[in-house]
Amino acid sequence: MADRRKARASAHGIFPHEELDRRLRAAAEDLDTYESTARALITELDEKELDLEISDPDLRRKERAPFPKPRSIEDQFRAEVDSILVHDREEEADLARRIEFARWRLETALQAEGIDPEELERGGHRPPSQGVHETCVYPERVCRRWMELHAMRKEMVERNLYLALINVERYAHTRIGRMDLIQEGSSALFRAVDGFDWRRGLLFRTYAVHWLNQAFRSHLYNFGNTVRLPVYLQKAMKHVHNAVERLGDPKATIEQIAEEADLREHIVESALGATRSTTSIDAALGSDGDGPKLQDLIGLDQEVHDPYSPSMEDFSLQDGVDMALDRLSERERLVVTKRFGLEGEKEHTLAEIAAELGVSLERVRQIQVRSMAKMATPTLRKAIDPFLMQ
Repeated sequence: MADRRKARASAHGIFPHEELDRRLRAAAEDLDTYESTARALITELDEKELDLEISDPDLRRKERAPFPKPRSIEDQFRAEVDSILVHDREEEADLARRIEFARWRLETALQAEGIDPEELERGGHRPPSQGVHETCVYPERVCRRWMELHAMRKEMVERNLYLALINVERYAHTRIGRMDLIQEGSSALFRAVDGFDWRRGLLFRTYAVHWLNQAFRSHLYNFGNTVRLPVYLQKAMKHVHNAVERLGDPKATIEQIAEEADLREHIVESALGATRSTTSIDAALGSDGDGPKLQDLIGLDQEVHDPYSPSMEDFSLQDGVDMALDRLSERERLVVTKRFGLEGEKEHTLAEIAAELGVSLERVRQIQVRSMAKMATPTLRKAIDPFLMQ
């Protein structure tokens, strides 16, 4: 049966995973020559115009009973993850080698077409799905290689999604929604796949847990507070809090805390200032809950029924963007707005902008660099900085 399936796949121009795994497994017996052997296989497949097999996602799932009653999104997601078959060590190593092989083959195709590999990431385009190439703006061969790599990366992520569910429990006590953390963890698994080296003999889960915890902590640092604080300041607040506890004096001076925490005094001062709590403008100020509300004391427009009004803000992000763009020439403004999707435009690649202007890609890149330098003034930075992610 397996031989007939391989023969049928080859007849349709597909190089099956079974044969690829066999060849790569044999090459892996000598790590010194592994890459050269694998790249020779890439040349062989390219000459024969053979595509790599793309697995059917349904084949890596167990049969499961239908939901007995409506569930929450999290319950449905957990049920989906539970239905995915988990790799054993050998299967995982085979898939990891396949992913690396597919990445090398994509790089070869990009080089043959004269495309910068970073353009795939910067361009804002999604990898094409199986059988769907309408969204791929690159040559057919590149689209196919990209699709093969993405399908394999996706398989590795899906088979390890259970790790996100297990490790997210460590952060269940926080104010961040569990599904938000799971989503961050799922994205982190893709980064883990890209950095995983099967040659070290580790299981993928051993490596991926580091990326998961890093993603969870980063999300907590960025979105765990009502008023967002830079990550470095939140870490400093933790060190300051621990130093105050060790000193046993809640009224310790900045100098004492800085010495105990081994931090600079201005960092300690900023951390102490950042510990101020936030208060809702709808909250009653009295201890019994019956006192006046904050919105009654800050002089809001009486004709506005919504307690929030844009007039409460001195400066908007749009004001800052407009101020920055006004410093540019007409061509520079066009490049920046199209490149970063401003003023109602969608994000464009450098190649797309170059084609529209009738200039080289390098010329567009130079215009972009010059434009960003023009906008990077202290005044504009001060105006826009509150809106930027740290």
